[in-house]
Amino acid sequence: MDEQLVVGFDLDMTLIDTVPGFAATLAVLGAELGVELPIAELTGNLGPPLDLVLAPHVPAADVPAAIARFREIYPGTAVTPTPATVGAAEALAAVRRHGGRTLLVTGKFTPNARLHVEHLGLDVDVVEGEVWGGAKGAVLQRHGAHLYVGDHVHDVEGARAAGVPSVSVLTGGCTAEELREAGTDVVLDDLTDFPAWLDEFVLAARLERLETLLRGHERLLVAFSGGADSAFLLAAAVRALGPDRVAAATAYSDSLPLSERDPARAFAESLGVRVLTPQTHEMEREGYRANAGDRCAFCKSELLDVLGPLAAQEGYAVVATGTNADDARAGFRPGIAAAADRGAVTPLLDAGLTKEQVRAASRAWDLPTWDKPAAACLSSRVAFGIEITPRRLARVEHAEADLRAALEAAGHPVRDLRVRDLGETARVEVDRDLVEVAHDHLAVVLAAGFAEAEVDPLGFRSGSMNSLLPDPERWR
Repeated sequence: MDEQLVVGFDLDMTLIDTVPGFAATLAVLGAELGVELPIAELTGNLGPPLDLVLAPHVPAADVPAAIARFREIYPGTAVTPTPATVGAAEALAAVRRHGGRTLLVTGKFTPNARLHVEHLGLDVDVVEGEVWGGAKGAVLQRHGAHLYVGDHVHDVEGARAAGVPSVSVLTGGCTAEELREAGTDVVLDDLTDFPAWLDEFVLAARLERLETLLRGHERLLVAFSGGADSAFLLAAAVRALGPDRVAAATAYSDSLPLSERDPARAFAESLGVRVLTPQTHEMEREGYRANAGDRCAFCKSELLDVLGPLAAQEGYAVVATGTNADDARAGFRPGIAAAADRGAVTPLLDAGLTKEQVRAASRAWDLPTWDKPAAACLSSRVAFGIEITPRRLARVEHAEADLRAALEAAGHPVRDLRVRDLGETARVEVDRDLVEVAHDHLAVVLAAGFAEAEVDPLGFRSGSMNSLLPDPERWR
């Protein structure tokens, strides 16, 4: 799923519990017409158009006028007493969480459908009313819907007509058996189960897209740092192409912690791929040492200037990086453009996979990196404007290793820890629950070569150094 997710929803008995308002409107209409309408029966199977609902009880010649009057009465009798169904807001929010759009396709009179949306504050992008059964398919197709959620067998018919998965909830008048017999793909008790289902659906679609992208390459060299993203990409490439057509390239330099090297090699070798460990020399690039806001661009330029020719020399068609969809949305990643300029491909990003999805899929695949803490390069610890040198990176690495060891020896397991180099002052960022206890172990940070050390009271925050950049827009 490389395009934006679009989810269609029915309204009556899917997003709203129409029974109270519908019953109230029928009562007023019946009284005006002098007809005793079987309200309990009619509200027990909501969904069909009004002409079908009223036809058995109102003379055929009077049905159009009765429908018009029903629609006039409806706003004053039905909107206020009609609640959202359980889980409706959360279901719509789940679509947003995946960057998607929401489409309401309903048989209800469009102005009245909009009144419900406005009254309940339903987060819907488009309202398409007065559409029933298979006719919903054309509307769903026109808006590029990826699935349709409803409660009625005729909602299933609409999804089938559109050629998209049908998700049915049991909040309407149809039974699970009826819905399955109609051909629905999924039956949920109610919309509270929808967010988890959608997570799985989107992940499966994006993994399928990832496999298609990877299969488009004859042979692939993965820029492999050992982190969760590049580890997952490497595993996915092996699944798609086989280990003989994939290699892992881990660039060795002063900015890669020594502690990362052996685990990275062991992981790659466990997949059966060839491991290459070229040296990169970003420290020789003046722009990298200067450590302005575009430092990462010089780093990625060096990496791809080394890996590109290496890939060609070793018979690999292209270099792939582990950039994910969240990285592209982060707003301040100058290295991404530099890598793209040098022909690197980004399969995780192109498949729309987020960091959370990478971790979820890694866990499902039993990859040991699924919960590995973020491990940005050592230079990311140095405040912008302070020159990057091997000595600075070495003391940061030693300070982090020694502080982690001291905390864990004192019985405090550590997940995320950074020692930020602010010049001659070290600022420690650690898991929030360890902020206070970290003060007791600053001596090991000072011993690594810093004149002063402090603990950030806010704890660990990925990318916190970006907040110190005076004009981040300049470097985008």
